[in-house]
Amino acid sequence: MKKLLILLFLSLAASLPAQDVIDKIVAIVDNEVILKSELDFQVNMVANQRKLDPSNPNLRTQVLNAMIEEKLLYAQALLDSIVVSEEEVRRQIDYQIETIISQVGSKEKVEQMYGMTMEKIRREIRDNVRKEILVNRMQEKKFGMIESSRREVEEFFTKFKDSLGVIPEKVKLSHIFRNPQTSATLKQKYFDLAKAILDSIKAGADFSEMAKKYSEDPGSAAAGGDLGYVKRGVFYPEFESAAFALEVNELSDIVESPVGYHIIQLMDRRGESISTRHILIKIKADSEADLDAIDFLTSVRDSVLKGHGKFSDFARKYSDDPETKDFGGALGTFYMEQLDKNLLDIVTKTKEGDISYPKRINVSQINYGYHIVWIEQRIPQHKPDLDIDFTDLKKLSDEYKKQRLYAEFVSELKSKIFWEIKI
Repeated sequence: MKKLLILLFLSLAASLPAQDVIDKIVAIVDNEVILKSELDFQVNMVANQRKLDPSNPNLRTQVLNAMIEEKLLYAQALLDSIVVSEEEVRRQIDYQIETIISQVGSKEKVEQMYGMTMEKIRREIRDNVRKEILVNRMQEKKFGMIESSRREVEEFFTKFKDSLGVIPEKVKLSHIFRNPQTSATLKQKYFDLAKAILDSIKAGADFSEMAKKYSEDPGSAAAGGDLGYVKRGVFYPEFESAAFALEVNELSDIVESPVGYHIIQLMDRRGESISTRHILIKIKADSEADLDAIDFLTSVRDSVLKGHGKFSDFARKYSDDPETKDFGGALGTFYMEQLDKNLLDIVTKTKEGDISYPKRINVSQINYGYHIVWIEQRIPQHKPDLDIDFTDLKKLSDEYKKQRLYAEFVSELKSKIFWEIKI
């Protein structure tokens, strides 16, 4: 959230008219200028983020150089005839604003925060958002596909191995996840409840009050089910298909998604975005379904440990995790500090080569399951090793190569595009 708010702050600051402050030009880059107010603002933002002294002249120089570089990149993007459509700009503005609205709480709070209407915010940030897209696209075009060869990784390692420090402990993990299955009888019970609520609303009951009383969506129930403005791709496909097909103020029939039954009402349309409210009745597994999932995973664990099959084969056949199932349940290799609380607890208590007992895991605010985790390998804290740490070293080498080429590119731009510091 903080990052998005800062981005919007920067866009707004950059777009403030010069007459609003006592200002002067501190740098010129091609046809663009950098104002003292813009520099002051960004220096203060960077100092706040990094806990630095904003009066430090070195910090001010670094920030100004970064702003000049961005203007140079923008000038080159124009020379390269990189095209950004108005639709792309609008989508990016919508994304930034809608995300901030969802995080701050309401459109009114955002307007209060910036001291201007939503329409004015959109107008003020449009040019800067367009410039950001152009610069990002130019950078992606120039540096996006850059990777280090094996030889370059080896050279990077030889050059920097003494300054890389110690590699922290890592663990290689796989898991098998099971989602407790609800019985048909229990599903019918939840459907009947949703149907009764829908019938009550059709008979005159207030949607908002019914949402506050019955909805099991913790993110919207207290707001009467209000979900705000969103585009396609945010909600479950079943929900979106029904919601986008509605007319304004129309109620849906009962809609089933992976988390339960929804009653949806379309409140408004704005371009490609819709505003909806809903009531969610979760399809909850009973205790028997939980026990079945735990028993099943326990039997899988026992079978693997007794040599009756490979963990990866069981994962491909039985795991309910669509992201890891086809890869034999492989989660990847992680530093200990990268693990969430659930995995860290398991890894701390489980030996290398062992499989944890079934443990509940929350996959969202309203959905859960159980999983067993195989500690496939523990890699102790160690000095950097080209073979053991090649993947991580390659990432560092890639970044080093991009930074070096970026510096060369900026130097080239400075030699052919006019720029001048005025302070």
